[in-house]
Amino acid sequence: MEQFFNQYTITDDKTKMDEKTIANLLHQSYWAANRPDETIHQSIVNSTCFGIFDDAGNQVGFARIISDFATMYWLCDVVIDERHRGKGLGKQLVELIVNDERFRKLSGKLATNDAHKLYEAYGFVSDGAKYMQKSK
Repeated sequence: MEQFFNQYTITDDKTKMDEKTIANLLHQSYWAANRPDETIHQSIVNSTCFGIFDDAGNQVGFARIISDFATMYWLCDVVIDERHRGKGLGKQLVELIVNDERFRKLSGKLATNDAHKLYEAYGFVSDGAKYMQKSK
């Protein structure tokens, strides 16, 4: 799968994922700042991954899905390089994922401390804390 958004490309092609860039982005986050690189590698290997790339081919965004592809998915590690924030990339990435044929008929779950409004726009409902859920 490949989608174009302005000067960016979003893809789920794992061969294009830049693990060093992904690790750097995740190490700047509040949820994965101390996650070891080997754990990041294994999480990429064992998940469906989406990357955002600028027109020069540099990875500037990432998201990961864990799923049984039958009942539910867990959306995690959604991160956009701070130099590329404010351009709608996070919204485009989440919209692409929730509408993806593999996930759109499944229940979705995620955790966030600060992006509830983003996910509410795509059908996720807060439990009042950091967890959110989207029904089929």
